[in-house]
This record gives sequence, C-alpha cells and structure tokens, in this order.
Amino acid sequence: MAGPSSNPPLVDLIRREARPLAGLRDVDAIVDLIGDAQVVLLGEATHGTHEFYLLRAEITRRLVTEHGFDAVAVEADWPDALRVSRHVQGEAGPSDAAHALSEFTRFPRWMWRNREVLAFVQWLRRHNESMAEADRRVGFYGLDLYSLRRSKDAVLRYLERTDPEAARQARRRYDCFDHLADEPQLYGQATRFGRMPDCEREVLAQFRALMQADAGGSPVGDELFYAQQNARVVRHAEQYYRVMFEGHVESWNLRDRHMASTLEALIDHLSVQRRRAARVVVWAHNSHVGDARATEMGERGELNLGQLVRERYPGACFLLGFTTHTGSVAAATDWDEPVEWKRIMPSRADSIERRLHDCGVGRFVLPLQGRLKEPLATRGLLERAIGVIYRPETERWSHYFGARVSLQFDALVHWDTTRAVTPLDPSHLWSPAAPGEEVPETYPFGM
Repeated sequence: MAGPSSNPPLVDLIRREARPLAGLRDVDAIVDLIGDAQVVLLGEATHGTHEFYLLRAEITRRLVTEHGFDAVAVEADWPDALRVSRHVQGEAGPSDAAHALSEFTRFPRWMWRNREVLAFVQWLRRHNESMAEADRRVGFYGLDLYSLRRSKDAVLRYLERTDPEAARQARRRYDCFDHLADEPQLYGQATRFGRMPDCEREVLAQFRALMQADAGGSPVGDELFYAQQNARVVRHAEQYYRVMFEGHVESWNLRDRHMASTLEALIDHLSVQRRRAARVVVWAHNSHVGDARATEMGERGELNLGQLVRERYPGACFLLGFTTHTGSVAAATDWDEPVEWKRIMPSRADSIERRLHDCGVGRFVLPLQGRLKEPLATRGLLERAIGVIYRPETERWSHYFGARVSLQFDALVHWDTTRAVTPLDPSHLWSPAAPGEEVPETYPFGM
C-alpha cells in the first residue's frame, strides 16, 4: 500500500475535519458528538496508555454529571468489578479505593490496578456520596467471563444466605468441575480430549434455576441480579474454556457475545430500577468496541461487542475509538509475564494512525460520519491494536489489522504521543525512561 505522501487529499481532509483537543480535560467536542446516545462505548488502542484512561474517565465524568448516565461497564471480570461497585456506591465492602481494586489479582493486574483507575474510582465514590437518592448512584460493573471459580463461589455464597436447599443443589451441580474450577484451562483441555465429561448441562441448569427465581414478576433485587450474572459467567466460561482449543474465532465470538448479553442484562435491570431507559458507558479495547464487520477480523467470521450493540440499540449507541502514533505503553512480552514499560514504535506508513499523525494537529477528535465517511469506508488501511502483550519485533503481524474506520467507529480520538499508565504494583522490569512518566496521585479528579 502506498505511503502517506501519495495520498495528500485524505490527509488534508482529516486536517480540516479534526477538532483539536487542548488537553485531557478538553472533551466538549467529544461529548457534543456523543449527543443523546443511550449506550456509549469508549475504546483504547492499548491496554496500558495513560491518556486513554484519563480521557475515558473525563468523558465518563461528563456523561454522569451532565447527562445522567447510570453505570460504567468495563472489560473486567464481574466479581472483581462488583467489589469496586460496592465501594463507589457506599455498600458494605472495602472502605477505600485501593482496597476495592485489590481483587484484580489475575494477569494483567495493571489493566485495572493503576493510578489512573484509582483516581477515577475515588472520584466516582465522591460523586455518589453527593447523591441523596440511592437509585441515582452510579455503579461499576465487569463484562468479562474469566472468573469461573470466583463466580461459582459467589453463586454458592448467595444461595447459602438465601436458600440453603438451593445452595446444596447448586453445589452438587458445580461439583462436576471437581478440582478443575481453579484451573479452567485444564478443564477445557480435559473435556476437549475426552479425559472427563463436560459440565455444560449442570451449569445451564443452575443458570436457569437462578433466572427463574424472579418468576413471580416483581423487580429483581440487586443481590439476586448479581448472583444471576455470576451464574451467567459460569455458564459461558465453561463453554469458553471448552471451545478455546477448537479455534480462535469461536472462543472470541463466545466471549464478546457474553459481554453483550451481560451489558444488555445490566441495562434492563437498571432500567426497571430507574423506571426509564438506563444509560451506560463501556470501557473496552478498540478490538471489542469498533464494529467487527468493518475489519478483516469480521471477514474471517469474528463478531464483537460494538457490532452486537449496534444491532441491539440501533441509532442509540455511539462507538468511539482511540489511536496513537508513538510513545510508551504498559504491557508484557508474553502471557502471564511481568508488566514492562515499553516504547511504542512510530506507526506504519500504510496505517490510519500515520494519516492522523501526518495531518499535523497532534491531539484531536475526528468525526467519521460526515465528509470522511466515504473515503475512509472505501479505503482499507491498517490499524494498530496493542493488548496486554506488545512485541515490537513482530508488530506488523502481531498488532496490525485491516479496517475501514468510518464503518468501524462513529468517531476517533487521536493523541499523537502517549505514555504508559502507572501500575499500582510495578514489576522488577518497570523502568520509565523519564520522570514525566509519573502521574500525580489525584490527577485529574482529586482536590
């Protein structure tokens, strides 16, 4: 694909359409683009960039305080995020934000245990304390499905408090996992290769039993709803760990369908409580937020959360992607390895990031549904995705994919040079190159 110098009209058009951002709190133009959307998905091009976390936090703060948003739903496990939600809503649970984040113990810890998230959680707690009515408080919820054992244990704890006989029945069903609930990948491997029967029938029966607990028609209380969602996690995690050995597409699709069904259940639950359509903001990676149908992943059969939300809430959702050209990032070299401070290579000449860099504006939001829609829908460019692992030496094949960004997102935020988040638990490999990598403890929400 030709370099940027051969395509000056597109770069010029980007420059004209770009709406500059003066700083990390200058999000007026972004909020204006979001308008009255009910479901707002905020992406990120990496799982470890300071500016992405702070911009999402500031946009969310504005949506909560000025537009009445009811919840934040994040790419995290339900039990871990629920601990944070109890804290920010003043329920029984941890009394300080750092303690509330302590349940994020599995790899990658830094994705949620960082100083940027800590500051947002502290702000959300203060905001909720200012709300006189409990049903106006904003929760913090997880959409992911990796917490098989913790979600199983949470279901049992709930039933032991409310219905001991149902708890005994649930324990018999969940005993199907034997000792492998602690090692779900080994469970998947054992069932895939016929070394043990799977638990699909048992977890489905338990999920249905909890979903039928509200058959009387009265609104579901929070604690029952939380237990139902944990049972949903067990059901889908059991499937996920079985199919992960059969191919990437099937396991990816199952995971994003789970996130979409959890989000829909959360919106429905909050809507009943508030007697109006609940509004939720989602934090997840661009690869989950941007509509998969506009990417090469979609061409090979993958779907994602952004696509499913557009299908479920047509005309009532907004998908915002985030990109960067270069800087630093918090990431690991391989799965389950320590977090490292890593340099981000300058974006490739055949990427959307390079077009955004070449326009010379630096930091801006770019509407994609106006004059840019057609040229960026017909021209496929590479787009970079850095998850919890970053391997610069294989970047083209590890971290780039083809995309038509104006069909993938409603708008893009580009921040040309970014820096890594600051983990609360830096590893022995963590060595920022400059003092500027440090984040003031209460920025930008503390007083």
